[in-house]
Formats: sequence, structure tokens, C-alpha cells
Amino acid sequence: MTKKVTIIGANGQIARLATERILQEQADVHLTLLLRNSARLSNLAGNPAVTIIDGDANHADVLKQAIAGSDLVYVSFVDHGINAELTRKIIETMDETGVKRLISSNILGIYDEVKGAFGKFNRDFCFGGKVTDSAPEVVSARAIEDSDLDYTILRIPWLNDRNEVKYAVTHKGEPYYGVSASRKSSADLIVRIIADPSLYTKESIGFADPTTEGSSRPVY
Repeated sequence: MTKKVTIIGANGQIARLATERILQEQADVHLTLLLRNSARLSNLAGNPAVTIIDGDANHADVLKQAIAGSDLVYVSFVDHGINAELTRKIIETMDETGVKRLISSNILGIYDEVKGAFGKFNRDFCFGGKVTDSAPEVVSARAIEDSDLDYTILRIPWLNDRNEVKYAVTHKGEPYYGVSASRKSSADLIVRIIADPSLYTKESIGFADPTTEGSSRPVY
């Protein structure tokens, strides 16, 4: 039976890495890839396992076209918009179309769970010094957690392009362990969840290369 997966923001670096691996490793998956300029994925044109939609996820009709009929939706970008309106539109569209499984990208620190010197650096850079309830990333996570979706929120660490897959997962309520991870590690986690959608359901998880724990700055 074919598993239908939608990737919103399919031109992102992590989304591209995940797409490549899914097409190589998961023959039972059909991908619907939504992005603003389909020419960027011209290498996938004509692939029978891929449907490409050229459009803006902010438009309700485009979003519905991409999501309807899917088994899982992966949002590859973090919603930095005021009041997380796009996140709300995605939740509404998934409810409307009866799609339940969501993987949502977010950033580390939304629960003020990053401690020490790096926690201060992250708060200063990402949240203007203080994590507030009105921060779009916080609003996005809260909207998803308050929904009836089977969600996984990925609190993504500071990223690098190391050619390795190495990460440890932390859960909501635990201190964030590590500060950085490779984009390949991020893609690996996404690919694993798509292969087994029961992984990390109704969870907000952090992940990072455990060898970066204790660093006061991102590790590139």
C-alpha cells in the first residue's frame, strides 16, 4: 500500500536530503512536494514517485491541493511569521481534509530548555534575550500541541554541513542536550519518522550531536 507524504517547503536543504533518501530507501512512499518555484526540483520531474506542486503555502487552495489525501505532512521550515498564521492554516487544512500526522520544524529554546552559556547565546540570538509566549515559534508549537493532530515537533539545533549522522534525542521537559547537528542528522530523523509514523507521536523533541554538549557557541 502506498504511503502518501507531503513536504511543504520542499526546496529546503534538509527537505532535499530527506527526499533523496526517501526515494532511495522507501519504495512504498509517494511524495507530494510543494515549493514556490518548481524549476528548482527539475531533476525530479517525471519521477513516478513524485508529484510537484508549484505554489505558495500561504494560499488556502494551494495548501489544500498539497495536503488532501496525504498520510503524513512534513513542514520543512520554521514558522517565524507573526502569530504563526501559516501554522494555523496548516492545522486548519489538515483538519478539513482529515489528515492527522504532522512533522513540524521548530527551533531549540522554545520552552527555555537550553541551559548555560549556550542557552543565553541562543535566547539572545533567537528570542531577543527572553523567550516570550508571543514569540512566533512558541505560538506555532502551542497551536500544534493544542490541536488534535498526531504531531511531532522537531526543535532543530544549530546546523552544520558535516558529512555524518550523529544525534541524541531529548524530550519536552528535559534540558536540551547538545547545541549543533548536521543537516544529514536532521534528515535522518525525518526519514525515520516517515518510515515509522508511530515514532515520537504527540511529542516535541530536541536533538543534537551529543559531542557538542557544553559548547557555548554553535559547532560548525
